[in-house]
Formats: sequence, C-alpha cells, structure tokens
Amino acid sequence: MNNIEKEAVALEYGKNIAPVITAKGEAELAEIIIQEAKKQGIYIAEDPKLLSALAKLDIDQEIPEELFTAVAVILSWAYWLKDMEPGDEKKSDMKKKKKFKVRGQI
Repeated sequence: MNNIEKEAVALEYGKNIAPVITAKGEAELAEIIIQEAKKQGIYIAEDPKLLSALAKLDIDQEIPEELFTAVAVILSWAYWLKDMEPGDEKKSDMKKKKKFKVRGQI
C-alpha cells in the first residue's frame, strides 16, 4: 500500500526582507491550501526537496538563507509567468501580495 500523503507550504514575499511561511499542512489541509491558491490565481510550484525543507519551518517564520536561491528560482518563474519583474506590483494597482505555494509528495 502507498502511504504517500499530499503536503503543501504557502509562502508570502514582499512584506518582509525574505519570504515567510504563511500556511502549511498535510492531507486534507494541504488540499485546502492548494485549492485556495488555485481560486486566487496563485501559481503552484512542485518541488519535493524544497517542500521538505520548508515544511520544517514554523508559520510566520522567514525562510533561512540557505533556501534563498531555491525560492528565488521559483519566484523568478512566478514573475515570468505573470510577465512581471520584481517591483512591478508596486507600480501597478495590484494590491495583493506576491504569494505562491510549494507542493509535493513525500
């Protein structure tokens, strides 16, 4: 039998110097986080290794420096998908903070 459970971590970037964990969960809670992201048009990245590292952090905790590069790659991807560059959100009428979810199976 396969015991792989869904897991998700939500990050927010723009308010603090580093991205911050805003939500995390497994199984049903992970599915709720993912569905809410989809409803809000937030891009979802799948990276099981990064997910494993982020899942060890507490909610409201900034990501540690050793994860900056991995998260920056995903943020770059999210900006590219929206045809934006960092700082563009401050120039436009967009009031929402930059958020994205990392999803994977462990």
